[in-house]
Amino acid sequence: MLRLHPFRYHRPDTIEEAASLLAEFGADAMPIAGGTDLMPNMKHRLFTPAHVVSLNGIDAMRGIGFNAAGDRLRIGALEKLADVASHPVVRRHCPGLAEAAGLVAGPQLRNMGTIGGNVCLDTRCTYYNQTEFWRAALGYCLKKDGTVCHVTRVGRKCVAAHSADTPPNLIALGASLSLTGPGGTREIDAGDFFVTDGILNTRRAPDEIVTEVVIPITNGRHRSSYMKLRQRNSIDFPLLSVAIAGEFEDDGTVAGLTGVVSALGARPRVLAGWTEIAAGKRLGSRVIEALAERAWSQCRPLENIIVDAEWRRAMVPVFVKRALEGLDGK
Repeated sequence: MLRLHPFRYHRPDTIEEAASLLAEFGADAMPIAGGTDLMPNMKHRLFTPAHVVSLNGIDAMRGIGFNAAGDRLRIGALEKLADVASHPVVRRHCPGLAEAAGLVAGPQLRNMGTIGGNVCLDTRCTYYNQTEFWRAALGYCLKKDGTVCHVTRVGRKCVAAHSADTPPNLIALGASLSLTGPGGTREIDAGDFFVTDGILNTRRAPDEIVTEVVIPITNGRHRSSYMKLRQRNSIDFPLLSVAIAGEFEDDGTVAGLTGVVSALGARPRVLAGWTEIAAGKRLGSRVIEALAERAWSQCRPLENIIVDAEWRRAMVPVFVKRALEGLDGK
């Protein structure tokens, strides 16, 4: 049986109090919301914080609704993934995000896990997400306690895979994230939040908390979709994920198109050149084929997941086509 190590549990009532606790205990503290990722990682001794700061008592981090102007949709970081997936406003204006939230793990975990936790999900790798005994037998890895990345065979950079479902959609939708720490609150574009370092793949400081997600709502001609490849559709992390958001003219032609792929590297990747291919055209078979080919040429999966990397790459155009065909407003 995998047991948790001893730690002290804190339950603050405000964002400021939580940030203060994280700053006070420094590297010995970690925040927790749903705990669906952190708790298993603690049992595997991937994290051993002496202090765990619960965010669940902070009402200011809840709620889904528009701002006064009606052009920005706010989702509190503590909103459960199941609630994001089923919320009528999210389903109407951000169907790709609703689909992604509804595909995270299984129903029990979606009823516990939060969108903020999913945004901050730790990267995953074949050589990292194992028990302490297994990792010790291998000599550990660059991400935790070792000096060599067993994927690339060198020790310069960790390439553990970004495996969260909602961030690719937030990037495609042009969303921003609000972070609060002892120094105050700042806002960062979702596309700038992630970095290529598999050890710490976000720009969130250890004493900062992601408090909310804000998505711009432009008009009724905005459409989005999401597709996920995994071994078991009932629960598994993605082997490949594809998020697409598009703006359409009144006649159904493309005004702008953004595609984001993930689970291939340490951060989601925005596919280049899509608007140039599709702008002013309808999403017919030739345009979709060209977009899928462009996506395939840009993706090079690594062997950081126990599935053949070349097969995962071959699935890129397949899932890009399905996601494009899933867009309304063509």
